[in-house]
This record gives sequence, structure tokens and C-alpha cells, in this order.
Amino acid sequence: MFKAKIYVNYKPSVLDPQAEAVKTALARMGHDNVTHVLYGKYFELTLTSTDKASAQAEVETICDQLLANVNMETYRFTLVPVPVEVD
Repeated sequence: MFKAKIYVNYKPSVLDPQAEAVKTALARMGHDNVTHVLYGKYFELTLTSTDKASAQAEVETICDQLLANVNMETYRFTLVPVPVEVD
């Protein structure tokens, strides 16, 4: 089993209005040292795959088909082995 930790963000060439709103609000609050804000989505999936290659392929397919708009967003993920509990 594997746990996938997935991060989805806008591509650098796409305007991110939510990040810009946060950046503006931070500046109004006096946080002048913040020069860049990245706003995104985070997902955790647990997969029953027994090998890392098949888990990676499945996560890529899930991200491409559902979790990320590949025209506007990028994604990255890590896979962490999850111990299988034996009863």
C-alpha cells in the first residue's frame, strides 16, 4: 500500500487570483516581506498497489483525469509506503 501526497497549483503563466488576494491582504496587514504567494490544493490518497511503479502510474492518471486541470495547473506528488496491518 502507498499513500500519495498530491499538491496542485496554477502554472506560473496563469494568474492566480486567490494568491493575489492573499498577497494584497498580507501587505495591508503590514507583512511587507512577502513577495510571492502560491495558492493550491492538497490531496492524500491511499492506494492498495503493491509496487511503487503501478501506484505512481495510477496517481498520474488520477491527477490528469480529475484532480488537476492540466491546461492551467501543475501537480507534484510523493508516494509513502504504508504498512499493511495484519489481523
